[in-house]
Amino acid sequence: MLTVTEIMERIPHRYPFLLVDRIIDIDRENSTVTGVKNVTINEACFQGHFPGHPILPGVLIVEGIAQALGVLVFELAGEDGKNKVPYFAALEEVKFKAPVRPGDQLVYEAKILKQKRNIIKAEGVAKVDGKVVTEVKFTFSIMDK
Repeated sequence: MLTVTEIMERIPHRYPFLLVDRIIDIDRENSTVTGVKNVTINEACFQGHFPGHPILPGVLIVEGIAQALGVLVFELAGEDGKNKVPYFAALEEVKFKAPVRPGDQLVYEAKILKQKRNIIKAEGVAKVDGKVVTEVKFTFSIMDK
């Protein structure tokens, strides 16, 4: 398990754009990660999305899954990961199945499917109360910081 402080040691994101509060599992053998984001009304995005009907923007959910994957990439890379960061190269088959609201807890589950040199293919989901709210397939390019 990794705390938010330990997550910040591994990826460059900071408030208000750090979208993972805790990593609850890293499985190096299967290249999977599980992370958590507690959604609160204090999130900056809720000032305008949407007043009186707050919904977490889908792009932030996708970013949260990607940040959890970034922690996994760092963990798998070991010392070499300290000077690297994964950048989006492509998003595919993104599906938003239900809205996410303040008070929800997002659970991110992600898996690296394939890595060839500095290109990573991965997939992930975000769940609320065990139900999938977002699905996505990613391609990342690993680059120097």
